[in-house]
Amino acid sequence: MTEKNAARVDWEQRIGLPSDKPLTGTAGLPAPSRLRSEDGTGHVLLDWQPVEGALGYLVHRADTVDGPYEPLDHRGGDVLAVPAPPYADSLVQPGQGYWYKVATWTDAGAGPLTAEPVRGCPRAPGTKPPTVTVSVDAAAAPVPLPPVWNRMIGAEHLSMLLWDEPGPGGADVAREYADALGIVRDELGVRTVRAHGTFLPECVSVREDGSFDFSGLDEVYDRFLATGLKPVVELSFMPAELALDPEYTIFEYKGIASVPRSWDRWGGLCRELTVHLRERYGADEVATWEFEVWNEANLEVFWNGTQAQYHLLYETAARAVKSVDPRIRVGGPGSAAAKWVGPLLEYCREHDVPIDFVSTHTYGNAPLDFRPRTRSFAEATGRPEPEILWTEWGVTPTHFHRVSDSVFSAPFVLRGMKSALASTDALAYWVATDHFEELGHPPKLFHGGFGLLTVGNLRKPRFWALRMLSQLEGGRIPASVTGDGAEALVECLATRTGDAASVDVLCWNGTLDQTKTDGAASLNRNARVEVNGLAPGAGYAVTVRRVDEKHSNIKAVWDAVDGGHRNWPDERQWAQLRAADELFEESGGTVTADGDGSLSLTLDLPMPGIRALRLVRS
Repeated sequence: MTEKNAARVDWEQRIGLPSDKPLTGTAGLPAPSRLRSEDGTGHVLLDWQPVEGALGYLVHRADTVDGPYEPLDHRGGDVLAVPAPPYADSLVQPGQGYWYKVATWTDAGAGPLTAEPVRGCPRAPGTKPPTVTVSVDAAAAPVPLPPVWNRMIGAEHLSMLLWDEPGPGGADVAREYADALGIVRDELGVRTVRAHGTFLPECVSVREDGSFDFSGLDEVYDRFLATGLKPVVELSFMPAELALDPEYTIFEYKGIASVPRSWDRWGGLCRELTVHLRERYGADEVATWEFEVWNEANLEVFWNGTQAQYHLLYETAARAVKSVDPRIRVGGPGSAAAKWVGPLLEYCREHDVPIDFVSTHTYGNAPLDFRPRTRSFAEATGRPEPEILWTEWGVTPTHFHRVSDSVFSAPFVLRGMKSALASTDALAYWVATDHFEELGHPPKLFHGGFGLLTVGNLRKPRFWALRMLSQLEGGRIPASVTGDGAEALVECLATRTGDAASVDVLCWNGTLDQTKTDGAASLNRNARVEVNGLAPGAGYAVTVRRVDEKHSNIKAVWDAVDGGHRNWPDERQWAQLRAADELFEESGGTVTADGDGSLSLTLDLPMPGIRALRLVRS
């Protein structure tokens, strides 16, 4: 597989992959009950009773009560099932009626549809956006906010740290790549980085005597570890000397996606790598790293073997690593589209194979809830419950897609992260920087790259979403939204410091529907933020941060500076862009809590848009 299959890497395969064998005891779940609809402005809101054991739910729609009912495709390009209700269908025309049913989703695919459909008819917008109410209880005891957003991030292969040629737009790739890692470390709090290609030829080679030379990897890891970050050691791709088909490659850098010629040699490579890393960087240090076996083996472009052969690949690698140090955490399958997780857990249960975490990927949607799988595994084996690491996640799986540079992707990020707080241990955004060469180098500054940062390290709206999340101070306190589109379009998080001297309220307005990438006036809202439990009669200084089409949107700045005439900025334009590369912040003055310790403020909240409100007691 060379150019022909590499061209398929936009992953059209993700949708409609064959159903996988479910973990014992998870098949045959009933359809959700108590399905209801609510007519909203520019959308239909659906809600239902969650089903115990479900990983997610697949919403179906029809134009008539008799059907046919087809899964709703919000154009995210990947898994269509959502992790939990409520769901806002904004792929609608005001005044037109639609009929809905919902199915429970598991490893075996979609289950039966709800027996009785519900009807929804979206309303047309009025002269003013509807107002939703954001209610915050600052009197409640704060609880920890799990930092699922910064435990891990994705990046292009780490050997880019050694790049010694002029890059896209004349960039110094090695320096900018390292600077990007420093930015996500310092501004987002990122701790670990997952990248492909630990066994690429510039990192690992095979000597004439059959031994392995890790000197290239040493240089890469020395530079990487100097950033203060930790690696996720992804055990891929296959060295040519070990590959059954060394011509079966992927990406511009020709990663070999072949099964090994010898399983013993594969195990030897994984074992010797582990020994080498411990000797060079210290056993206690390496014991804090995750080792992930392969990447997206359920896609033909990434693996020319079968699922059974992947299980053997995983088992051989996991046993090899654990034979050197049982403290090292090993997991997989690192799969596309939330596949193969249940089957791998079942294989590890049946064959007593070590597994410390399960890993999988999804795009264009919030991550599904795999806790029923990991809990079932722990109950069946008596072993600790594996962690759940989404080692790739993003707004789209498609290279060079304009949604990646858009404001639309910013509230999408917050929706996913909030959803993940209770169901995952890490949700790793893919990727840190647009210095990325899977299908070729960036052709221009704004090309729809996967990065949170552009070439030149300008911060995109998605970056600011994570920055705003990282700026929340203290612990989480109760916050909820009521009104038109509540908890499906408009969502919120709130925190306060231990002494309640500072309260943060983060609210956003977004939809999964990527036909609304450029926004939709019908989905704009105003948010009335009501905070209770403050010091009665105390004054609070208000600060507001904004992300929307007019604020914290570097692509809009570039469009205004250049008008689309150039692919890369000149020196003057770079200066203008860097001056604008900041999160918009303004003072909201001082407000006074009333006699019962409550106050209210109203903010405009366009779709797409984010508002971060900070109250500091004067």
